[in-house]
Amino acid sequence: MDGQREQMLVVTTDTIVGKRIVRTLGLVRGNTIRARHLGHDIMAGLRNMVGGEITDYTKMIAECREEALDRMVAQAEASGANAVVGVRFATSEMMEHAAELLAYGTAVVVEDA
Repeated sequence: MDGQREQMLVVTTDTIVGKRIVRTLGLVRGNTIRARHLGHDIMAGLRNMVGGEITDYTKMIAECREEALDRMVAQAEASGANAVVGVRFATSEMMEHAAELLAYGTAVVVEDA
């Protein structure tokens, strides 16, 4: 062993080809809640009139997904998992101009098949 830690496997499937689940540790999740910026909403409204991608929101949601995934992986690592299977995302509006993004899955220990 060269001191490097094995990378956490994170998949949307219930199985991982070439691996077998030897222990199920349970639900893990990570979330973030973000508020939209009023100035961005005005620009988005203008963009909505002419069409096209709203890049500020694209960037914001991508950052939200990464943050939620990072938090989910941290919880999985803390439980002793080396993989998370069945990963899903959910969103919900918390209040006007603020939304939650949730990443969740099942923390497992896998070994080579």
